[in-house]
Amino acid sequence: MTTLHHLKNLSILLLILLSFTATVTAAVTAGADESCGCEKETGTKDKERAMTLKFIAIASILSAGGVGVLVPILGRSVAVLRPECDVFFIIKAFAAGVILATGLIHILPDAFERLTSRCLPEEPWRHFPFAGFVAMSSAMATMMVDSFATSYYKRSLFSKALPVDDAEAGEVDSSSPDQQPQPHFHSHGGHAHAHAHALQDESLSERIRNRVISQVLELGIVVHSVIIGISLGASQRSSTIRPLVGALSFHQFFEGIGLGGCIVQANFRAKATVIMAMFFSLTAPVGIALGIAVSSSYNENSSTALIVEGLFNAASAGILIYMALVDLLAADFMNPRMQSNGRLQFGAHLALLLGSVLMSLLAKWA
Repeated sequence: MTTLHHLKNLSILLLILLSFTATVTAAVTAGADESCGCEKETGTKDKERAMTLKFIAIASILSAGGVGVLVPILGRSVAVLRPECDVFFIIKAFAAGVILATGLIHILPDAFERLTSRCLPEEPWRHFPFAGFVAMSSAMATMMVDSFATSYYKRSLFSKALPVDDAEAGEVDSSSPDQQPQPHFHSHGGHAHAHAHALQDESLSERIRNRVISQVLELGIVVHSVIIGISLGASQRSSTIRPLVGALSFHQFFEGIGLGGCIVQANFRAKATVIMAMFFSLTAPVGIALGIAVSSSYNENSSTALIVEGLFNAASAGILIYMALVDLLAADFMNPRMQSNGRLQFGAHLALLLGSVLMSLLAKWA
């Protein structure tokens, strides 16, 4: 795929983010006019201290996300961190554990909590598990997008390369139009060319697959990052914000490593790589800034805010769970290289457990 294709895909992601941000912002602003039986929490608000912590959070989360996504990208110049090295598999397994725990432990329970809140009408919100349904639907939609996008790019690129490949695949007698190209099984040169051609096709397919994975994964992370950023930015309590700063910085750092690893494997050009890294790093800080902007009219207990945040959180959880299990873990753990290396397999399993456990423990504070 050319740089133009990458920029086009990233532009689509940006438009989705902008429309999503506008929806959430409108929802939380409109929520100020809806009491829905619940009032904002009262009490002394340490607004000045909270605002200071919000600016610290923007700097900390921006730095953590930027460093995390750049570790695998810049690590290509370090032999031990290249995608063909065993350490890269272990780092990706750890990051996949973090992403899986983020979806199952942090985002999905939060979606259930919002969509079953007593501030919402009992019918239909507490009579049907909407959070689970939306998460399931988004996981299936992600699988469909994953499949269709991959097959589309493969057909597009291979069809363009077909005339050249056909010309090289065999010899045709121009005087006999009915004669078909015949493989030269006895020719070592033919074997070498066919083998090289197969390896080239396999490499291209793998690169296309990794590019689709990295873009879909970034979309899932972006949705969650904006939601949590708006929630943090709109909060008026320093006691709520303080534990979130460290927890979200850790979260963004390791999510960045997971995304950065996918970007490295996708082998994007420099311009597309920089855009994707910046896009990921800025989403949570931008969400915090939006939260600060709407904090005066934000009512987290309004029915509109609860429904919008709950539905988007559930969709984000479904995307991240699918990506972690199918595109990151299954792809690497079923890789012949890992299957034939017991030490690598043990290290990857240990890293997966460690990443998921550490991220799960953060649920106590975030």
